[in-house]
Amino acid sequence: MILYNPLTALNMRDYGISIPIEFDKHKMIYDALKAGVLRDIPESLWLRGPEFFAEITREDLLRVHSQDFVERLFSPDGVDKEVIIAYELVKPDGSFNRWEPDKLTRPLKDFFTQSLVSTGGTYTCGLTALELHNSGAGQTGFALFLGGGSHHAQRNFGNGFCIINDVVIALRRLQAENRIRTAWVVDIDAHKGDGTAALTWGDSSIRTLSIHMERGWPLDAPEYDPKAVYDPSVSKDFNPSFTPSDIDIGIPEGGEADYIPRLAEGLSRLQELLPKPDIALVVGGVDPYEKDELLSTKPLQLTKEALFERDMLVYHFLQERHIPTAWITAGGYGAHSWEIYVNFLAHVMPLRMGGGA
Repeated sequence: MILYNPLTALNMRDYGISIPIEFDKHKMIYDALKAGVLRDIPESLWLRGPEFFAEITREDLLRVHSQDFVERLFSPDGVDKEVIIAYELVKPDGSFNRWEPDKLTRPLKDFFTQSLVSTGGTYTCGLTALELHNSGAGQTGFALFLGGGSHHAQRNFGNGFCIINDVVIALRRLQAENRIRTAWVVDIDAHKGDGTAALTWGDSSIRTLSIHMERGWPLDAPEYDPKAVYDPSVSKDFNPSFTPSDIDIGIPEGGEADYIPRLAEGLSRLQELLPKPDIALVVGGVDPYEKDELLSTKPLQLTKEALFERDMLVYHFLQERHIPTAWITAGGYGAHSWEIYVNFLAHVMPLRMGGGA
């Protein structure tokens, strides 16, 4: 099942921001599938739209983020500042970074509103995967949300274009509702899933794997920074991006040939830590693509064929173990990122609609 909500789209040009995020990326994926491999199948059999999306509340956020941070997000004066921090729009010297505020035609608070909608999609994706798994149809549950993946947001602040951490918020709500007890997070985005690691650190009910660039953002800052204040409840100068995942797989620049075997090994290690979780949430970023247009992804350059092999490796690993899977699209920048998702879904969805694996 695919989940799609046009309200998750934001056009960066409306906010004077020059980050290569294609606002219609998810629509392009939807359109390509509808006109392609799913054209003869009624949408009701493969698509869930906005009417299915759950609403995300303050209570949901407070299971994951600090009260002070949540209050700032819901404050008219505070939310703009938090968006500026999360999207790195102002440099330490006060100058603008990839931002021309005089070209802003919509309020920055839209980013938080969109984050709530997107987080509702991630939660609903998990819920859908569980429902399909338990439907008696004989298939391992699988749902993919065209959105989500804000894995850099931390307890007290947004980071890396991520305002709130939809990954952990969704899993904590599923746990609070007693729909799941345990989960895997399989993060295949180019950047380390640092927020997710920090927010679940020490909790054996959620096991995390992140395969990512060994060097570069977010690991290019100091591990301890006496000039910064991160989380006084932990250590005010400790950069939480250095909190380890349960399994971290750093790929060095030029190490693309080892990516698939190291991922396969990591998945096996994850199973040793937690043999059979109630759900797996896959943070399926395609920004390791060699055509990705975000500068910080350049140290990892996978081909279209390697990304398809990656996605099918993760998909089959989870399906063969009958683990319900919620897949979110996460990072992918520029004109070509949508193609990678279509390659994967164009293979998987016809199999599923035909009752295959």
